[in-house]
Amino acid sequence: MNSVAKSLGLKDDKFYINIQRYGNTSAASVGIALAEAFESGTIKDGDYVLLTAFGAGLTWGSTLIKF
Repeated sequence: MNSVAKSLGLKDDKFYINIQRYGNTSAASVGIALAEAFESGTIKDGDYVLLTAFGAGLTWGSTLIKF
């Protein structure tokens, strides 16, 4: 994630990372991070949030939502 931030010219505080607490929770990772980010005030109603996940076999998915 640090490489992605650097290549996009974004600061680390634009990323919500919780893998250190849970490890890889597979498909639940995005939902858990989104809920935690909202509860902590990191994201608020009306914010644009880019959700991206990478999986085994180089699968990935991404979407931009207005929260």
